[in-house]
Amino acid sequence: MPILIYRDSRSKHSRPRSIICKLLFTQLFITYACCRVVKTADNCGYESCNLEKPGMINVHLVPHTHDDVGWLMTVDQYYYKEVQFILDGVIPELAADPNKRFIYVEIAFFSRWFNEQNDATRHLVQKLVNEGRLEFILGGWCMNDEATPHYTAMIDQHKLGFEYLRNNFGDCARPKIGWQIDPFGHSREQASLFAQFGFDGYFFGRLDYQDKDKRQKDKTMEFVWRASPNNLGIQGEIFTGVLPNGYNPPGNYCFDITCLDFNPLIQDDPRLHDYNVEQMVDGFINAVNDQAKSFRTNHLIMTMGSDFNYIQAHMFFKEMDKLIQYVNARQDVGSTINLLYSTPSCYLKQLNNDNLTWTTKDDDFFPYADREHGFWTGYFTSRPALKRYVNVVNSFFQSVKQMAALAKLDNTYGSGVQLQHLAEVLGVAQHHDAVSGTEKQAVTFDYAERLADGVNSGQSVVQDVYNSLMSSGISNPPLQIFCLSLNVSVCNVSQSSSNFQITLYNPLVRSVFYTVRLPVFGSKYIVYKEDGSTIIPSDVLPIPTKILKNNQVSTNELIFLVQLPPLGFVTYFVQAASNISPLTFESEKEQLEPNDFVLQGKYVSVTFDESGNLHSITNLTSGTTLPLLQNFMYYSGFPGNNSGGQNQASGAYIFRPSSNTPTYIPLKRWGGIIKGSVVQEAFQQFTDWISQVIRVYQDKPYVEIEWTIGPIPIDDKIGKEIVTRYTIPGFGNKGVFYTDANGREVLERRLNYRPTWDLNQTEPVAGNYYPVNALIGIKNGDSKLQFTVLTDRSQGGVSLNDGDVELMVHRRLLYDDAKGVGEPLNEPGDDGKGLIIKGTHYLVLDSVENSASIYRPLAQQIFWEPQVSFSDLNIDPASYVKKFKTKWSGLASALPRNVHLLTMEQFRHTGPVPSPSGSVPYLIRFEHFYENYEDDILSAPVTFDIKDIFAPFQITDVYELSLGGNVKYEDVHRLQWKTEASSTYLKKVRHLSGTQVTLKPMEIVTLQANIFI
Repeated sequence: MPILIYRDSRSKHSRPRSIICKLLFTQLFITYACCRVVKTADNCGYESCNLEKPGMINVHLVPHTHDDVGWLMTVDQYYYKEVQFILDGVIPELAADPNKRFIYVEIAFFSRWFNEQNDATRHLVQKLVNEGRLEFILGGWCMNDEATPHYTAMIDQHKLGFEYLRNNFGDCARPKIGWQIDPFGHSREQASLFAQFGFDGYFFGRLDYQDKDKRQKDKTMEFVWRASPNNLGIQGEIFTGVLPNGYNPPGNYCFDITCLDFNPLIQDDPRLHDYNVEQMVDGFINAVNDQAKSFRTNHLIMTMGSDFNYIQAHMFFKEMDKLIQYVNARQDVGSTINLLYSTPSCYLKQLNNDNLTWTTKDDDFFPYADREHGFWTGYFTSRPALKRYVNVVNSFFQSVKQMAALAKLDNTYGSGVQLQHLAEVLGVAQHHDAVSGTEKQAVTFDYAERLADGVNSGQSVVQDVYNSLMSSGISNPPLQIFCLSLNVSVCNVSQSSSNFQITLYNPLVRSVFYTVRLPVFGSKYIVYKEDGSTIIPSDVLPIPTKILKNNQVSTNELIFLVQLPPLGFVTYFVQAASNISPLTFESEKEQLEPNDFVLQGKYVSVTFDESGNLHSITNLTSGTTLPLLQNFMYYSGFPGNNSGGQNQASGAYIFRPSSNTPTYIPLKRWGGIIKGSVVQEAFQQFTDWISQVIRVYQDKPYVEIEWTIGPIPIDDKIGKEIVTRYTIPGFGNKGVFYTDANGREVLERRLNYRPTWDLNQTEPVAGNYYPVNALIGIKNGDSKLQFTVLTDRSQGGVSLNDGDVELMVHRRLLYDDAKGVGEPLNEPGDDGKGLIIKGTHYLVLDSVENSASIYRPLAQQIFWEPQVSFSDLNIDPASYVKKFKTKWSGLASALPRNVHLLTMEQFRHTGPVPSPSGSVPYLIRFEHFYENYEDDILSAPVTFDIKDIFAPFQITDVYELSLGGNVKYEDVHRLQWKTEASSTYLKKVRHLSGTQVTLKPMEIVTLQANIFI
């Protein structure tokens, strides 16, 4: 968010609250007004645009405000201190003058404001929307980050805003433009999703300074982005424009109250000494002429607004009225410049009318640098705890939506309100100053608290689901208990009870094997399957408290493998077998094997050298063995004063190491190997604040590395950026590596290279970092082998040297980077001594042709984790089985292996297609989750029938929608563009025929199914 004075700046967990506070918060964010306004279309859309003057350079002035849903203040503070007054002021200005236009973006704020208004104001707003004078752009709950969110969250937070607009304003409120003016780099997947939403165009404000310079010279600031060239083709293309001034007004033409200290107003009384009309007009005409040099047409766009502008709306509009009047008056003496109030969609339509042929772009806009040494690649990792928490809550949300839909709960009240609350707080968390990690510390705490509130709401829905699905008609199902701190080995049920039940829900449409790890104090347990009589293998292994001493409470872990039904739940039973005193790491001599240096399962093995360092990895299926080294290192954060590029400090946004050679952290202690029947584990300690466990499971084709880092020491007054580097010497990837885009398509990256311009690399490390949401990989020289590392949260990653995969896992810095946040990235942690992070990497070594069939489903299992809850009824398993259902699946027939159920939920109110009486509209998305050519079999197109696929209901009344779920697919008519790459116009691809669905690689079909309950 740029601070207007500094053009290179951004112009820019605590415990859950009480139930009472939660309900108040829910009411505050409730998304549907109690009194609906009449939604009748008048003259909205492209027909409502103010007319240009032929033969002129027509300058489209776009009044707008950019309202962060949290950054320097919390979302509530921004609303009450600024946003409500912006909307209070803008609406009367629009009502008073039919020529005026305004766009609004963040529905999280607008919904709150609109729900507070009286009926007269609501009807006025509806009129302005119907006449195209107030236009909703983007339409998401927030303006999400593009580097760090998972694609499911990106889709959901837009759907949340779309649904609000559809229900309250109708078709005239349907957004047509992507508007990502403030994120710090742009994802190809974001553009692809916009195209699939049915958007006509996409505008953004930030791109690399070298890229911008070249585009201005070449007049390629506007182009067609081919966002899925290898998969969706023309279905993933979208016209894209780079805004010339970021998202600010040009020069000194900000007329907001926040600009008065350094920008003049138009003083047009000639009797006054400060009369400046000619000066202001000349300056603006010069700005227009300068901008025209970089654009191809006689249509120009000028963003008139910035962060939280229009608090004094009358002031800004009054000055723009003067500007329009006096600039246009110059036409009488030969000027060819014409100013008009406009919107991005009106500007886009004029470009489309010109019927030009446009250049294309196939790659993305990462990494982003705003100047030499100013690479915004640190935020790929910033605030790793929040990044992980957002992923966990998002995964929980996907499961709970499914569960409520399958249980056919009433979505209008009760569970619907709770799910709405969870959706809203998760939507806010996708903001480009939330999951990105670029907000103030106090705001981070607020985001985490909101997420915790949302989880509480979701847990009540889970209980309602099990009340329905577990019931056998004999007894009320047991109370579900949730252990939210299993990641730090804390669970009151498993630690204190000798007889408890664990229920796991699998949100995937295939049966999965999942390893349960529970903290326990006992030493011997018996685990029974859902039938209450079959015993399954389990291990009780000691937690090495002297090695992994951070955050550990229990001394032991109970580990067992469970098989989960597709789209269903299963209950297992755990009983203590004895009262033998707890194990300790030091006393467990029989299991500890200090002279054994091999971990081996059925599919993979790893070896260690005699010092305990990782030495090699073997794929036991193919017999391939490669040397594999792993090191922890840190880059020292540069402590600059930010006065220029050479003095750029490393901070929340910026990664700028003092040296491009990181400091190596040697292994301090080898803890030996412990072997169980389910898993084998090796323990390593590097420092007092870095340790890890390396695991090989008996039946899994990957190596799991769980690291614990923190508090990062800063007694030496040096900020540190911690990385782990996996190295296969001589692998020969030659500077080429691969990273995913928001968990979807995989993109090729090349060291010190940009596909669209000749890069002048000023930061050999930071300038090569890319966002990693799910995986990063390298292929060897002959492209026969692939080494892939999967992550459990977004991180920055790179391959700097031959055979290397480097991931930044934690950061603690002592200087602000002067990009707006105004404080160092120095997270305090629970005790104020610094944040401790536990995370996991998953290593896969296989042939290139087999790798996708491993990492694609594995990435799904990492994100769509089973949802785990407990009960502690003091009854034996056989009695429990008689009282309650212990296994259930919502899937009646199997889906193809390459198809994923992306979404299943009930619409909050009505769907885009009217539902017959007695039916409930469901939103369902299926996804082909392989890319073209990834796998000989699984990359093939697939057709399946959805009629009888779900056990609780049959699908017969079904319609295809746009990806956003807000309009029938057949009613989406996008603007068409000619490109240098192809002159083919957009062709509609239908995925639904009756109840038959056909999907090609990476396609998503979005459906409304009217279910009779």
